[in-house]
Amino acid sequence: MANVLATVDQRTKLVGENRLELLLFRINSTQLFAINVFKVKEVVKLPPLNAMPGSHPHISGVANIRGMSIPVIDLRSAIGFSPIPPGDDANMIITEYNRSVQGFLVGKVEHIINMTWSDIMPPPKTAGRNNYLTAITRIEYQGQSHLVSIIDVEKVLAEIIHYDVRLSEGVLDENLVHEMSGRKILIVDDSSTARRQVRETLSQLGIDIIEASDGLQALNLLQKWRDEGKQVSKELLMMITDAEMPEMDGYKLTYEVRNDKAMADLFITLNTSLSGSFNNAMVEKVGCDRFISKFQPDLLVEVVQERLRQVLNSQAMS
Repeated sequence: MANVLATVDQRTKLVGENRLELLLFRINSTQLFAINVFKVKEVVKLPPLNAMPGSHPHISGVANIRGMSIPVIDLRSAIGFSPIPPGDDANMIITEYNRSVQGFLVGKVEHIINMTWSDIMPPPKTAGRNNYLTAITRIEYQGQSHLVSIIDVEKVLAEIIHYDVRLSEGVLDENLVHEMSGRKILIVDDSSTARRQVRETLSQLGIDIIEASDGLQALNLLQKWRDEGKQVSKELLMMITDAEMPEMDGYKLTYEVRNDKAMADLFITLNTSLSGSFNNAMVEKVGCDRFISKFQPDLLVEVVQERLRQVLNSQAMS
């Protein structure tokens, strides 16, 4: 198990090529589940846990990993099944989401698979809004075809950790409020929870929000406007996109926009739970204007206001 992520630092070359790698694991004996390797720091056998009195019922306890206290979430319980019983197959996947580190209690961890985002599909609409999947895919594994369910970790975390969308005092520029009304922002994210967080934050500004659930859907919308003769950068104040999405990721979406002369000047902000210098490098590579690590309402609003000031200054000078 210690070697399953030994080469994770070499995997960054996949991103920006519309590719990803998934860590496969089980939370029961029949189904395969997955999360993106880039959100995984380490996989270890489940260590002894210390109880957390008064904590959320899905938190099994706290693990001490090399002096760091990490809350451990029972993933099976969190997505609606019975809790995972203790046993030899119990493992902990240590992840970093939204600038925080947490462990997920799972069963057997299988291995890592390399795929393209075009092979990753949204969950069926018949699954309803309350499912905990951000995507699904099908793989050949151990001589059989398997359906793999990709967990919407942001939804799991949002139900355990309260994310406050209220803005800090002084963040909102009152001089810009009257300029916000009627402005449009396209938010692109495969997580309905993440879209809701951004929507509820920016709705406080009076901005109109347009939503897309993956990069391909967003690109099709932008190309439709282009073909109708609309100037995309005039239609939208900006686009805020996630990095990891089915069918087309945010890096590929940005690349496609930047290489289309009709919409290359669209202001694009990458808003992702992935963090660190790697994302800053990818922003430069594909040509995003800004990068925001989720979830930071104040910073999100500051970026929007900064963009609006740019637009207003450009209009004043023309």
